[in-house]
Amino acid sequence: LSFMALFNEGDEVICPDPYFVMYKHLLNLMGIKPVYVDLYPDFRMTREKVEPKITDRTKGILLNSPANPTGTVATREDLEGITVLAREKDLIVISDEIYDLFVYDDPFLSIGDLYENCLILGGFSKTYSMTGWRLGYAVGPADLIKAMEELQQYSFVCAPSVGQAMAEEALDFDMTPFREEYAKKRDLIYDGLKNDFDVEKPGGAFYIFPKAPNGDGDAFVAEAIKNDLLIVPGSVFSEKKTHFRISFAAEEATLKRGIEILKRLVG
Repeated sequence: LSFMALFNEGDEVICPDPYFVMYKHLLNLMGIKPVYVDLYPDFRMTREKVEPKITDRTKGILLNSPANPTGTVATREDLEGITVLAREKDLIVISDEIYDLFVYDDPFLSIGDLYENCLILGGFSKTYSMTGWRLGYAVGPADLIKAMEELQQYSFVCAPSVGQAMAEEALDFDMTPFREEYAKKRDLIYDGLKNDFDVEKPGGAFYIFPKAPNGDGDAFVAEAIKNDLLIVPGSVFSEKKTHFRISFAAEEATLKRGIEILKRLVG
């Protein structure tokens, strides 16, 4: 809805790389050109990385924090730099914050706290284990929200009322114990891999994005699957194929088995 309301065919949108898998394909579907910003190796989206990619056709910046697939959380410095740049160039920032309640170290900061011309996207699917309900929300300028409402009205009309009722109940649910549990899982998976893999410690979400030891994530994932370990090749989320994604939204015993298999594959 946001892409349809904001952009026209031929427009360019700054897109992080790695990116959530749907960004690329939704933009391409509508004839909008994703302009990728290479965030390797630290996965931080900074002004210095973004600014050289901006052209006269650039209409917006896509931001994802905490990020899928890397788990990277934007720092205040990162967001302030993007804010200054977006304001200078009069660009809207679309900030995907679906994992905002899964931040493990510093408090989460939204670019919406710094910049008025932004659209914040959130949802209930990941936070409250409602993945099948497909329920999300957007917060932004009134005229943009109105345009999105009109598009919604003439496409899927509305979210099912039952899902809305469940989401209302979910808002009163204390996620603190779950966040603390995931922080422990994050530490478990990172500590288990850091000596054998080139890997950044994720600050949020429930993903970690190591570099494949041979530089070929596709081949490494194929070997992992042969050893009964399901991980996702980084090429699904990137124009590169050097990494692979692990979800640590699993039982501790499963994570430990996975770590053992990964260490064995590089042993």
